[in-house]
Amino acid sequence: MENRPDVVLGLLTGNWRRGAELKLRHFDLWHYFKLGAFADDSEFRDRLPEVASRRFRELTDRPISPRDMFVIGDTPLDVACARPFGARSVAVATGFFSYEELQEAKPDFLLRDLSDRAAFLNLVIERN
Repeated sequence: MENRPDVVLGLLTGNWRRGAELKLRHFDLWHYFKLGAFADDSEFRDRLPEVASRRFRELTDRPISPRDMFVIGDTPLDVACARPFGARSVAVATGFFSYEELQEAKPDFLLRDLSDRAAFLNLVIERN
């Protein structure tokens, strides 16, 4: 995705910025994220999409429609944080919560895992 000029990869997490950076640097992933919204930015997770949107605008000098933003996560809280802003949620059942538990959270999209890379990219990029 990093070679696509129409995609800006951002990180929205309930972790503090420094903690997220340490975790992702350990796996050489930090450099992929051009912007982020973190626990340092708000104690309320559902405000983080707005922070990410503002940072997108600052980075690109253009706004982003909430419907063009995807919150991808593995918890019901990840799904819930997308709703107030109008972002789309993609729940992935690779964490502590089962597929059925994530289904109850009513995400826009629900995947068992990310093993089918093409299907995932089609979901968040091509279908957009």
